[in-house]
Amino acid sequence: MDDKVITAKQDLTYLLWSHARNSSGTAGTFLKSQSTIDGRKIYYKLSNFDSEKGVVGHECVNEIIVDRLLTILGIEHLEYQLIHADIELEGRRYETWLCASADFKAQGESKVALDDYYQINAGKGISHYEFCKENGWQRYIDTMLAIDFLILNRDRHGANIEVLRNSRKHSLRIAPLFDHGLSLLCSCYSEEQIEKFDVMEDKPCQNFIGSRSTFDNLKLIKDKKSIFKKHLKESDRNILFKDLEEAISNKHRDKIWEMIYSRWCKYEDLCDL
Repeated sequence: MDDKVITAKQDLTYLLWSHARNSSGTAGTFLKSQSTIDGRKIYYKLSNFDSEKGVVGHECVNEIIVDRLLTILGIEHLEYQLIHADIELEGRRYETWLCASADFKAQGESKVALDDYYQINAGKGISHYEFCKENGWQRYIDTMLAIDFLILNRDRHGANIEVLRNSRKHSLRIAPLFDHGLSLLCSCYSEEQIEKFDVMEDKPCQNFIGSRSTFDNLKLIKDKKSIFKKHLKESDRNILFKDLEEAISNKHRDKIWEMIYSRWCKYEDLCDL
């Protein structure tokens, strides 16, 4: 996708949206759609939708911020595009920001959620983490755990990690990291909540690997120094928030940066222990 953020409002009222309840246990409805453009399947999703208030969340903006963060750190991931658009839902027109992403499956591949794959293939008593190690995915999982700490990802359940299989080629791989909307300040809906948000608080999160603490899960990583080949710099702030002035407030952007950079510094401190 050429432009990460499309600020000129698009008419996407032709898209049909299906309901997908938020699997993290957080209240809200998250709507998804898809279309085919030049032979490529494109998936769309909205932030938290309320039938009375419209789109009230900013999870789609989070996707772009984390997309850019992973690019800076040199981590393979699903790329997103943020689009300013008009959409239609239940006969009503809404102006919002939505996410678009291409299908990450290669031709001939099918996908299965990691929790389902574990259920079918894991030996008795083996932990989720050890199962991933046995399959050669330790580096991927360690990187995921580090990223989820940096962004306080609340929603890394077993279906947000996918295994891609090609039965004809007998190949098996983990999908690139995806779905980071329920992270950062996803629980904040007002300037007051943003101001009060503790960026280092260890909030309970839904994690298939490890515990409900993204901080405690860092203990699973034996070689923390090797995870990131590139480093986050204060000057990277401009890259993270480019063209997002209309999407979220200045106070919101400042708090997200405080969160990411504070957690990055904490992670670097842990690397030196």
